[in-house]
Formats: sequence, C-alpha cells, structure tokens
Amino acid sequence: VDYGATAEELEQHFHGCGSVNRVTILCNKFDGHPKGFAYIEFAERDSVQTAMAMDDSMFRGRQIKVMPKRTNRPGMSMTNR
Repeated sequence: VDYGATAEELEQHFHGCGSVNRVTILCNKFDGHPKGFAYIEFAERDSVQTAMAMDDSMFRGRQIKVMPKRTNRPGMSMTNR
C-alpha cells in the first residue's frame, strides 16, 4: 500500500467487503516508517473472499495486491526437517 496510507483509508477502501475488525499497517521496527504492507482483519470469514476480488484494484493511485494472510501451522517449520 502507499506509504502515506492510513488505517482509516484502508478500512474505507475495503468497506464493501464486510465489517472490518482491525487494520494493521506494518512499520519498520528501526525507523518506524511504513513497509508498504497492511493486514485487514474482517469480522466474517466470507468477507475475505470478497476482499480477494479487489486484487489489483487502485488505492491512492497505486495498484494493490490482495492476498489471504498465510498462517503458521505447527509442524511446518523448516528447521524440523
């Protein structure tokens, strides 16, 4: 996402997908600047599929990628091979 984007702007962009629980914009832990990534948590699981349809949509003049969050599953560690 655009480096100047706010959580409120992202919530507004995805408002048609369903109720948003939380928007998290990832920042660099050393300087606090946004990384250009964000997570949007929806209240309903079905909203994720609706949001996926917004892949390649325009947000603040930039095309964005929309992907489901990967989950870490027990036993999937690369060190356990």
